[in-house]
Amino acid sequence: PIYAKLDSELAAAMMTINAVKGVEIGAGMGAAALTGVENADEIVKQADWNAMETISVVFDENGYSPDVLRFKAGTPYKLALHNKGDKHHYFTAPAFFRSIATRKAMVDGQAEIKAPYFKAIEVLKEGGRIDLYFVPVVRGSFEVYCTIDDHREKGMEGQIVIE
Repeated sequence: PIYAKLDSELAAAMMTINAVKGVEIGAGMGAAALTGVENADEIVKQADWNAMETISVVFDENGYSPDVLRFKAGTPYKLALHNKGDKHHYFTAPAFFRSIATRKAMVDGQAEIKAPYFKAIEVLKEGGRIDLYFVPVVRGSFEVYCTIDDHREKGMEGQIVIE
């Protein structure tokens, strides 16, 4: 009983926080928004990866191109991140990463990383690449930015929208 009350209070607090940030929490997400999508493995397993859409983002010294990404909830995606700049850059989007069912991150067909969610992905300078495979679940608008030095202040930020 006390845990149910705490879960309910936590869910209400998260909805308030996310409403302020412009993030919608789907029915039943509640406290799961803190740790990632609860049934992510099942969502990934049921996705039609042959129908996957690929979205590419190129990093330079001053931003992401494109700087606004749009995804449809329930559609499988490969997000191809490519750094053409001469500095390392982060793709930091903790709220977005917790709002998707992550299948894997892959580095040039040489390595796979499987995790329930990420907080940030660093793409190394001068040709660094990584692909993220996922299914968007929670609709909303999410910030993405680089956390290295003053990169964000110089314009390295954007928006991710799940419709």
